[in-house]
Amino acid sequence: MAIIRQFADVRSITPIKDALQSAAPIDSVRVQGWVRTRRDSKDFSFIELNDGSSLRNLQIIARDMLPNYSAVQRLSTGASISVSGALVPSQGKGQKWELVADNVEIVGPADDSYPLQKKGHTPEFLREVAHLRPRSNLFSSVFRVRSRLAFAVHQFFYERGFVYVHTPIITGSDCEGAGELFRVTTLDAENVPRTAKGEIDYAKDFFARPTYLTVSGQLEAEAFALALSKVYTFGPTFRAENSNTSRHASEFWMIEPEMAFCDLKGNMDLAEEFVKYLIADARAHCPDEMELFGKFVDKELLARLDFVVDRPFQRITYAEAVELLKKSGEKFEFPIDYGLNLQSEHERWLTEKHFQCPVTVFNYPKQIKPFYMRVNDDGKTVTAMDLLVPGIGEIVGGSQREERLDVLEENMRRHNMDPADYKWYLDLRRYGTVPHSGFGLGFERMLMFVTGVPNIRDVIPFARTPGSAEF
Repeated sequence: MAIIRQFADVRSITPIKDALQSAAPIDSVRVQGWVRTRRDSKDFSFIELNDGSSLRNLQIIARDMLPNYSAVQRLSTGASISVSGALVPSQGKGQKWELVADNVEIVGPADDSYPLQKKGHTPEFLREVAHLRPRSNLFSSVFRVRSRLAFAVHQFFYERGFVYVHTPIITGSDCEGAGELFRVTTLDAENVPRTAKGEIDYAKDFFARPTYLTVSGQLEAEAFALALSKVYTFGPTFRAENSNTSRHASEFWMIEPEMAFCDLKGNMDLAEEFVKYLIADARAHCPDEMELFGKFVDKELLARLDFVVDRPFQRITYAEAVELLKKSGEKFEFPIDYGLNLQSEHERWLTEKHFQCPVTVFNYPKQIKPFYMRVNDDGKTVTAMDLLVPGIGEIVGGSQREERLDVLEENMRRHNMDPADYKWYLDLRRYGTVPHSGFGLGFERMLMFVTGVPNIRDVIPFARTPGSAEF
């Protein structure tokens, strides 16, 4: 019975978001949350209360006739309370409703050491208190938008007939071939078993072979696409890359659709449609949060996002992009020449200065791309594509996959890979191979683009970067 009563109590709580959107006064309502501010008048106190359901606070009027009014007057920022009373039209400006309390229960006090006092805080400071920063306006807004866009991801693919596949977190495959992997092992680091040749004896490890945290669910998603036609995976991925830029994290979330009977053009079409869909969804469903970002994070954000939604993306080949960059007259930190990877500064010049809109670059030299990308008829380039956006650079990377068994085996050898290690992947080309394509969209980079927040550490709840794994 206790469980039933507890559940009923939870259902009786009104989220502050719903209270603020009420169409009429309510004689009796109960809200819970954390005190943002409190100020006292002659015979009552004003409390600004927030429960995380909304950017906006609900004003509580606590009169001096409350039996615990002296305790209410000692409430400080950060304290948690439960309040019941009447929701009535507000007498003040800036809010439609306020709650006149007939009971204020102090659930959890907060002392003066509470870090989020009513003043400005830098993102760097708030990263140090990442367990508390969701209580700030900026970060509560970021993480509500993150939640909404995660839902929109699933909605987008569901509406288009995709099947959601959970690909493994622990894998024996290095999808990208770059070697930037976190090893998964139960071997005793103080007493590592060795073979007769002195090599690590992985036969004694938990999985009896070297295993890693995944860098991508792509290879496994391909297996499902070649059975279910259209699939996607959305989950955490990991890179042991010692990069300390504002765009890189060691743990991040990736959305990876994979489509059978789809070429590079269809892949680029879907990526463009997907990016526009997510922007439009945030604009439609998170108006208060987007307004905050436009005021306090990036004053040009909303106009830029609307521009992106309303216009087609530019598409150019890698060779054309290199020529534009070489003729630009810009002085770049990194060299630009055919056969070199485009760096963030090159990508941003293309999107921000030259085209002033998102750009999809395709057909890259095969020597700078992974083994699984389809080789074009010229024998020199592969059907790779990167979608670049202003302010960020690359946000989507994808390709048409190599469906020809003999060519794929040759690609593996060229990348110093042993085809025998990927027998299951090659089987997909032996048994009913078809042209297929897919891409990966970094969810955090998408959030950076949508919110204008310039650092990836500030769009993921607890950032994992080189030298940092707190919380």
